[in-house]
Amino acid sequence: MNNFDFHNPYPTTRIPVFARNVVSTSHPLAAQAGLRILWQGGNAVDAAIAAAAAMTICEPVSNGLGSDAFAILWDGKQLRGINGSGPAPAAWTPQYFEKKYGAGAATPPKRGIDSVSVPGAVATWMALSERHGKLPFADLLQPAIEIAERGYLMPVVVQQKWAAATPEMGSLPGFAQTFLPRGRAPKVGELFQFPAAARALRAIAQTKGKAFYEGEIAEALARFSKENGGAHTLQDFASFRPEWVEPLGRNYRGYTLHEIPPNGQGIAALMALGIAEKFDLAGMKVDGADSQHVQIEAMKLAFADVYKQVSERSTMDVTTEQLLDDAYLASRAKLIDMKRAQQFGAGNLVKGGTIYLTAADQDGMMVSFIQSNYMGFGSGCVEPGFGISLQNRGHGFSLRPGPNQVAPGKRPFHTIIPAFLSKEGQPVMSFGVMGGNMQPQGHLQTVVRMLDYQQSPQAACDAPRWRFNSGLEINVEQQMDKATVQELSSRGHKVEVINDNYQDFGAGQFIWRMGGPDKEGYVAASDSRRDGLAAGF
Repeated sequence: MNNFDFHNPYPTTRIPVFARNVVSTSHPLAAQAGLRILWQGGNAVDAAIAAAAAMTICEPVSNGLGSDAFAILWDGKQLRGINGSGPAPAAWTPQYFEKKYGAGAATPPKRGIDSVSVPGAVATWMALSERHGKLPFADLLQPAIEIAERGYLMPVVVQQKWAAATPEMGSLPGFAQTFLPRGRAPKVGELFQFPAAARALRAIAQTKGKAFYEGEIAEALARFSKENGGAHTLQDFASFRPEWVEPLGRNYRGYTLHEIPPNGQGIAALMALGIAEKFDLAGMKVDGADSQHVQIEAMKLAFADVYKQVSERSTMDVTTEQLLDDAYLASRAKLIDMKRAQQFGAGNLVKGGTIYLTAADQDGMMVSFIQSNYMGFGSGCVEPGFGISLQNRGHGFSLRPGPNQVAPGKRPFHTIIPAFLSKEGQPVMSFGVMGGNMQPQGHLQTVVRMLDYQQSPQAACDAPRWRFNSGLEINVEQQMDKATVQELSSRGHKVEVINDNYQDFGAGQFIWRMGGPDKEGYVAASDSRRDGLAAGF
């Protein structure tokens, strides 16, 4: 049995949810879509796919049918991972971008068709369903189709981000036609209908996804790209396959944290925990300056290596084993000065807008799933006939020599990372925290709270967070203890207190498998920073 203290010391609108079957997402309708599938006899994978499909409709500011996706799942016997990040089109080279944007560009553009790599989310749904699903694939998309056709009333947090993105996105191809139906962003409580996406979902359902990569949707996407100066071809879509991978793992306080291996940044959370474990965090005050300082500095050390070294695994100059080597992380931990904040460079290695959701069922299957357009509304480009809102993951490439330099068919450095916790080879928790480079930072902070301080998943979710940006700059949430903020500042951290929790500090969903001999249920949490819901039966 776990030793959580279920008293929650932080202001929140949420309570823990205890159930044998549970889905937790950042939008209530998506959680209910997954729960509906569980009621129909589906398993946790079926529920996760249904929820993910619904999220493309309910929270298009963060994800869409043109997203990428990753997942880690416990299938009842073992842990598996899937990398559903799409590659660069065959035409993408440094010279392609230099010719279009000049020799001074450091990365592909932030928005527009040349920021779009091949979308991988739909293929990830297909692969998960084929290998681990229980119900017919078409059944899983039915809740999302109904939501898209009938529409839904705009929730508070989604509306805020939708409205904030409109000035930048309004002129991009297909955006206004799709997402500004009245010439503006929808208002809170206003009906939004998405018939084009319903059409796409029906085609995807009827063909088990083939329409997206080989059929009418692929043809529409290739045509849309060409009309807007892009390089995507039918072959780029048809040749894509997600990759099944073995998750990375690192022990921490008797548990093992698992992350998807590169091209994602999940290894940063493993490295930061490996550095933080060299300190007696449990002997420090949970919300005090010492604990926060250690975690911030550990995260900075991890990022210094990850931003230099991590890319598509086949193009990295170092191995994941080198980055996770205990002796190396111990040497990095020795660099932390408890009295002052520092800027860190990469070490000398020994040579040798996102949505997150989770689902679990009464048979023990647990799924950690993340899906994203990257930045809010992604590229801003929307194929209007099928409502395909395209990600801007191509912006994650570099145009300069190095491990992450763009190349045909190569996958970019990725920020979205699902996570999973196990103990002695058995599943414990499927979880994730959304929000760009906040994701490994959120993994670190919430895991420390649960394992070092025995805070419950909901309390760990609700607790005030910090976010490292660059140099000595950090953001902290307004509810962080003022004495802690002042002490961090006195140690040299350049602290900015932020009132907009949604924008800067991510949001998480957590499902923890309850202990005891029967292991018959879970406790779930949903972050109060979003419109979300944990629901179960």
